[in-house]
Amino acid sequence: MQILFEDNHLVIVHKEAGEIVQPDPTGDPSLEDKIKDYIKEKYHKPGEVFLGVVHRIDRPVSGTVIFARTSKALVRLNQMMQDHQIKKTYWAIVKNPMPHTEGTLTHYIFRDSSKNKSFCSQPGHKNAKEAILHYRTLASSDHYYLLEIHLETGRHHQIRCQLAKAGSPIRGDLKYGFDRSNPDGSISLHARSVEFTHPVTKEKICIEAPEPQNSLWKALTGAIK
Repeated sequence: MQILFEDNHLVIVHKEAGEIVQPDPTGDPSLEDKIKDYIKEKYHKPGEVFLGVVHRIDRPVSGTVIFARTSKALVRLNQMMQDHQIKKTYWAIVKNPMPHTEGTLTHYIFRDSSKNKSFCSQPGHKNAKEAILHYRTLASSDHYYLLEIHLETGRHHQIRCQLAKAGSPIRGDLKYGFDRSNPDGSISLHARSVEFTHPVTKEKICIEAPEPQNSLWKALTGAIK
């Protein structure tokens, strides 16, 4: 667990691929519990530590996650999320090129909870919601492409589902059609940065998480012009 930003109201951390944000039925240690223990020890807090989860990223995904340390910050950040006032930037490595160097994908997707998977559908599907993302190609190698992605909506597995539908599943993402897994069980999707106005101090916050440290990530990020 790497702390990227911390004050009396917020803590922003770099989640490693494979970590879970909140406790789940696996019983594995969660990022939420780790941060609570960290705060309790650092600030010698007696009793239960308050910590609010502002948003989550999938277990095989790495990158920035925001937590609130006060109820006031949590309420304001939740509203900011609803109002799309928190800008989140993702990087993804895909094997196939996108239709254009940059563009917008719009689909209607629905979640199948029994499979923990989202599917694209026709607009008339009773559970389908519009999903919109914007992408641009940052760099490429002989076999892979590095995309930068901004979400306009926040649907379950949205980036994974939409890129797969566009014919460019994320490297390592077997669930959405990539042909083999990554050696460490991750998928090559990284929550690169978050940018927003601090809910209490009103200062501008822009935090970046370092990209995964393997040779492919290094080669592609090193090729960004």
